[in-house]
Amino acid sequence: MEWLGHAKVEFTTAPKSLALRDSSGAATTLLDVCRETVPPCRLNPLLFNGHMQTVWTATKPHGPAVHYKRRVFESEHARFKGSFAVDFVTNPPPSADGSTDGDVVDVVDESLPLRTTYFSKDELADMASDDARPMLVVLHGLTGGSHEVYLRHAIEALVEDRKWEICVVNSRGCAKSKITSGLFYNARATWDTRQMVKWLRKTFPNRPLFGLGFSLGANILTNYIGEEGSDCQFKAAVVISNPWNLDVSNKALRSTWIGHEVYLKTLGTSLRILVNNNKEELKKYSDLSLSDLTKVKYLYEFDRAYQCPTWGYPTEDAYYRDASSVDSVLAVRIPLLGLNAVDDPIASYLGLPYTEAAQNPYTVLCTTSLGGHLGWFEPGGGRWHGKPVYNFLSRMAFGIDHGSIDPHASKPVYGTTSSASDYNPTRRKLDVEREV
Repeated sequence: MEWLGHAKVEFTTAPKSLALRDSSGAATTLLDVCRETVPPCRLNPLLFNGHMQTVWTATKPHGPAVHYKRRVFESEHARFKGSFAVDFVTNPPPSADGSTDGDVVDVVDESLPLRTTYFSKDELADMASDDARPMLVVLHGLTGGSHEVYLRHAIEALVEDRKWEICVVNSRGCAKSKITSGLFYNARATWDTRQMVKWLRKTFPNRPLFGLGFSLGANILTNYIGEEGSDCQFKAAVVISNPWNLDVSNKALRSTWIGHEVYLKTLGTSLRILVNNNKEELKKYSDLSLSDLTKVKYLYEFDRAYQCPTWGYPTEDAYYRDASSVDSVLAVRIPLLGLNAVDDPIASYLGLPYTEAAQNPYTVLCTTSLGGHLGWFEPGGGRWHGKPVYNFLSRMAFGIDHGSIDPHASKPVYGTTSSASDYNPTRRKLDVEREV
């Protein structure tokens, strides 16, 4: 039935999934929750493969209107100084009749994405709250931001539900933000997310926190969750179109003409634009060769010209191996749902963490046979991935007893009792101090 757009949905997790209790006290498991909250995947049959689903995102439909207010944070990390912008979902501004329903024509600030304004000083001073509303922390894809259509489709139902608070952590230099040091970000740049989670925990002490990541942001979020281990503050998280094994995905893309000349070139172009948007800042704060950066054509060329000298990696392949999140899956100690399309031409199926998910009861990998990269276009223009996001996060926020989520319930043992070594799935070759 795939030729009709009926994708096959499969789940991979440990033989004994994480035990949970629902809000009534009844026993359930993470796998049961995922099976109950991930609906059948019925996609547009005219977009019948991963390339068409992926390329269709370039048509740039308007998508749902989501309004934000921005706060800029100064990094507290000793080694990674600079600033990053966080956009908080807010109610739309009132229309002429005073209502906040329906479409509102905004006064456009060209220095910010559409429907985004800055918090006022009074609003910034009054942000703290003791309410217990669930709070979602979102990380976008490569060079994206809070304005991305795939992101707004994913959170649309949560926004309309009016039970959630949501913020998007924009990577440095993205979403029309400016870098204030020589640093952008990389695929394991977990430090800004870590600072943000600590700030949220302090500012909103009663809010249960949840995570949502897309593509490169999914890779960063998975790395963060793995690094935090049993201390992770999230109650649950969803990662979508995670490339997982960056080295494998890079080699798969470079092995085909369309992968090399379409996808890698498109991603390289996006990063070249990011450099051009922050050219003066790079001149001021770094000693990188701007002529090399502005000439890059492909993603791996940018990583060679920027990521390697900035972070100290000898080659882009070394960076990909070190920044991948495939091993971090083994260190996850909160309920994590991963959504990937097997026909994704960017996050290759060859890098999917089937064996890792099969060893960790805290992780469920859900794969669909169709969908492409951040696609999942349905007949009529809707996006399927918003449904499991809403269903899963709503169930975890309101239908599961959070006291039953035990980060110490299961600690996988990889060796025998006589093994003299211990495997650490988040040990990295690039030494980065986690504390901020």
